[in-house]
Amino acid sequence: MYSKIIVIALLLIGTNQAMLRALNVAATGMATQEVHVSTISNNIANVNTIGYKKQRSESEDLLYNTITEAGARSSQNTRYNVGVQVGSGSKISAVRKEFSQGAPRITNNPFDLMVNGEGFFGLITPNNEVLYTRDGSFNVDSTGTLVNKQGYRVFPTFTFPQGTKSVMISNNGTVEVYLNGQVEPQILGQIPIFTFINAVGLKSNGGNNYMITSASGQPIQNVAGQSNAGSIQQGALENSNVSIMNEMTGLIRAQRAYEMNSKVMGIADQMLQTVNNIR
Repeated sequence: MYSKIIVIALLLIGTNQAMLRALNVAATGMATQEVHVSTISNNIANVNTIGYKKQRSESEDLLYNTITEAGARSSQNTRYNVGVQVGSGSKISAVRKEFSQGAPRITNNPFDLMVNGEGFFGLITPNNEVLYTRDGSFNVDSTGTLVNKQGYRVFPTFTFPQGTKSVMISNNGTVEVYLNGQVEPQILGQIPIFTFINAVGLKSNGGNNYMITSASGQPIQNVAGQSNAGSIQQGALENSNVSIMNEMTGLIRAQRAYEMNSKVMGIADQMLQTVNNIR
């Protein structure tokens, strides 16, 4: 009698532990899918943001509880060919930026610039920190200095003199201005293009800007169109590289995975309730 009670008690304890494990695994799956949905929603929100690069969330499995080691002895003369491991769920391991080229948007504005290929424009903040961007929607401020929307100066600072009637920026970044009463253009300088060994390691800083990190490496200053650096196209902007069709497909997939994890959690809860109701 007592031995039967002990066996039933051990079975109940083991079942409870298994169901609690299933609840925890399902919870990690729901948390993972939540980040997938958040990443996709950010991509969709920035579908019309100039120079925006879509993000892709990546997940990985968590640690495993090894019940039987593969290769362990099953008897004196044999070994287990396949082990028994029980997983503990998943987590987000990275949110990766995809720096593929976006489609051009022709504006014919002389201060709108686009990088055709790899590379970034440099921006000088008020505290002389350099940020990097693919958003080339520039303009001039009250002093005639070429700046972005936040008022950050385009590296290495270009100030157009009074009497400028037109601006020409070539594919290699050379900035030429035509002044009233002059036939020959005046060269102000050259806009460089910055590249990185690992551009994916850049940190998003908001405002379409990026900051360097130890993972991205130091910026490499290039002449536009040389050394795999993109050339500069005047009068155009780079659209976001987000594909609504792909994002909606990913959103449906993440939503279904979230629903399945919540269903697993509900089933595990029902099984746990059934076990706890055994008298």
